[in-house]
Amino acid sequence: MFLHSHPYEPFLFEGATKLIVGTLPPPRFTTDDLKPGDVHFCYGSKDGQLWPILDKIFDLGLRYENSEQAVKQRTDFLRERRIGICDIVESATRSKIDASDLGMRSVKLRNLISYLHRCPKVDTLLFTGGNSKNGPEYFFRKQLKEHGADLRVVSSDVPRIHEFQLPIGLGNDSGNSHQINSAAEMRTIRTVSLTAPSGAANRAVGSLLAYKKQKDADPNFTTFDFRVLQYKAHF
Repeated sequence: MFLHSHPYEPFLFEGATKLIVGTLPPPRFTTDDLKPGDVHFCYGSKDGQLWPILDKIFDLGLRYENSEQAVKQRTDFLRERRIGICDIVESATRSKIDASDLGMRSVKLRNLISYLHRCPKVDTLLFTGGNSKNGPEYFFRKQLKEHGADLRVVSSDVPRIHEFQLPIGLGNDSGNSHQINSAAEMRTIRTVSLTAPSGAANRAVGSLLAYKKQKDADPNFTTFDFRVLQYKAHF
């Protein structure tokens, strides 16, 4: 059984207003056996699309290599745009060593609610996936339920948007559940469940009516282009 632990601490800083929330990077990032083109940072897999998407949107001229400069380009961008990263999974076990969310067992979660209390300016969570089993939204819903709260639908269109409320000034640094006090002053946080920036999600993208319409209008339109348009609206 392989213990798949997250190799990176959450990337958080004062002033962050958005948090990217995923699950785990590919296992090779845990074992430090990177491929050429990987970047030793969050979402640094050469096969992932998050950084290419952001590179396209913001014309960042990113390097795709295992170097300090490549990491600095990404952290500089995140700080400038006030975006943090706090993946929700701390570790999981796997019988098959791959990056599938469904393959995760004995999942240990990070206390995302606690991190939100430490980052009082965050008003948006950007999930890199929806509510499918073992996805970031799926796990966050479970955490919210343990705290006596739930997501409220704002838009059911893709990407689906929800909101929830969190009391201001009440923290919980332990991993234990803590019921939200409805009498406290509340802070509204929005969640956006983006289409996953992975090749595995391409089939799901291809089945979306919005994608099909744009593909019909422009035969050169790709699933990558679809994500660029989607992410641009929320980053």
